[in-house]
Amino acid sequence: MVVDGVLVDEVVLITVLSACTHLVVGMTGQLIHALAIKAGIELYINLQNALIHMYSICGELVAAEKLFSSACTLDLISWNSMISGYLRCGEVEKARSLFDSMPQRDTVSWSVLISGYAQRDRFADALALFQNMQLEGIQPDETILVSVISACTHLSALDQGAWIHAYIRKKQMKVNVILGTTLIDMYMKFGSVPNAMEVFRAMEEKGVSTWNALILGLAMNGFVKESLATFSEMKECSIVPNEITFLAVLGACRHMGLVEEGRRHFDAMSRKHGIEPTIKHYGCMVDLLGRAGKLTEAEELIANMPVPPDVSTWGALLGACKKHGDNVMGERVGRKLVDLQPEHDGFHVLLSNIYASKGSWDNVHEIRGMMRQHGVIKTPGCSMIEVKGTIHEFLAGDKTHPQSEDIEKMLDDMAKKLKMEGYAPDTREVLLDIDEEDKETTLFRHSEKIAIAFGLLTIDAPTPIRIMKNLRICNDCHMAAKLISRAYDREIVVRDRHRFHHFKQGSCSCLDYW
Repeated sequence: MVVDGVLVDEVVLITVLSACTHLVVGMTGQLIHALAIKAGIELYINLQNALIHMYSICGELVAAEKLFSSACTLDLISWNSMISGYLRCGEVEKARSLFDSMPQRDTVSWSVLISGYAQRDRFADALALFQNMQLEGIQPDETILVSVISACTHLSALDQGAWIHAYIRKKQMKVNVILGTTLIDMYMKFGSVPNAMEVFRAMEEKGVSTWNALILGLAMNGFVKESLATFSEMKECSIVPNEITFLAVLGACRHMGLVEEGRRHFDAMSRKHGIEPTIKHYGCMVDLLGRAGKLTEAEELIANMPVPPDVSTWGALLGACKKHGDNVMGERVGRKLVDLQPEHDGFHVLLSNIYASKGSWDNVHEIRGMMRQHGVIKTPGCSMIEVKGTIHEFLAGDKTHPQSEDIEKMLDDMAKKLKMEGYAPDTREVLLDIDEEDKETTLFRHSEKIAIAFGLLTIDAPTPIRIMKNLRICNDCHMAAKLISRAYDREIVVRDRHRFHHFKQGSCSCLDYW
């Protein structure tokens, strides 16, 4: 058009700038900017907004800032585009400063910053900004609600997440696929399976992501039979499964050791559905075989994989070696992993534990020396519990909480009741060269036991005590939680690094397979 000498106008340039933005071709965008100046139309506000947006998306923040600060006229789109540009480039504080200085804001303004906070893992800031929005009487849209619900999920803030769900119902807002799936994911990650099922059943439209969230959530919470039945129902509804669906299905099989069913679904991926397994699917199969004690078969699968195994796949095998006491394979795999990823604390700890279980203290000290040499610090066990909208965090042996004296008394009461229930500490979990009495004391100060004690003090029955743990729950804490649920007639839900454990009347939803 330019070569033919046809005059360009604002509409044409905005359209071409949109193309530059989508293709992230900043150099071409600059040429269009020069053409606008030559045509004498660069000051048109719609064109300036398109330029600010293009420069922001292409990472040319200085050019975007220059246009924004020199503009004679700015509208809401100008401000929102600049805030979005800052967030895209990681300039969160600049985005917040600009947001605070806006003469007026619309829903998009709030949405951009709240979503930006959530995407940058600033979940507490996202929730705080959402509360400010409520105070100003601005009604959130679906995008904002998705970001805020995700923030609640990451912060383990069930009460606030449930309040937002109640708000959606009160305002009779339409729950679309993305919002509904986010709600299901939140409730499943809090162990609130009935609430997740309620959301699923009420949704008029369900996407494959919705079914995936339900299948995965049911499996994580120990409802493996229901999870696999949902997969069958999904296919009956003519919903085509994808890669994530099969990750969820294989995950369900590994949670209960359903080796044959897992093999069947793994084979059906490519044979029936034309989906080639990825490294994650192979990792699921290795974990499934390893947990079931089929260590040799798991190692053979790794050797014959069409893709190079990653550290997570080897890590699944190492964990299985530790679980089933195969110290020979465990040592071999552990040494490989420590060499592959010397900065990973978990692999060092597992290998150290394997040596400790054999009484090979020289090798334990060697591994700990390697950790110090590489600056590797073991991730401390941390448990979180929400009480009346406030998140409380506890580390192992923690005595810093304002109610620590009451917690200590409750721990003593728990110890007495546990002994009456026949509890004997599993001191194998404390792989240190110390005497048995010290091991028992160390065990009873694990972070989840402290969180349970705090929950018994502060959460009235029949409300479940819900705890989030950053690491996998140990055998001793698992046994103790089962007995505590019976001794105190309380439901305790623990979400560890891999799955949920619903403790009730002395039993666990995982059926002691995890």
